[in-house]
Amino acid sequence: MTTHPADQLALTTVAVDPYTLRTAIVGDLDYDSAAELLEEVEAGLAAHPGTRDLRLDCGRLGDCDSMGISVLLTVHRRTAAAGVRLHLDERPPVLERLLDLTGIAEFLTADPAAADADAAEPPAEQGAATERQDRRPSAGPPNG
Repeated sequence: MTTHPADQLALTTVAVDPYTLRTAIVGDLDYDSAAELLEEVEAGLAAHPGTRDLRLDCGRLGDCDSMGISVLLTVHRRTAAAGVRLHLDERPPVLERLLDLTGIAEFLTADPAAADADAAEPPAEQGAATERQDRRPSAGPPNG
């Protein structure tokens, strides 16, 4: 178990089982502290290479600003690249509102295996859909 207190943020990571890490977030996830969450996640994943699920316990999360959202997106990129599913547990109203406003809640918590399968499938045919072309009226009949 590791705990990293900061001015406004405390992070505690524990291995719940051989495949699951849980990081409790206590305090504000903002410009001043967001990088610490990324460092904690990277250290946890490095120390536990068999991890399949990373559970961020947000129950005691205080404020979250745009940098907090940015680091959550970065955490998602890192976990997805490692084949680890990200979970945002016990989301407080402030985080829920930001996730709703940005429309990223489902993206952040999507199963990376399902995303890989979707990427492997070719896109569906668009049928007879055509792009609109910019047509300008002619200046008059052609000379000729």
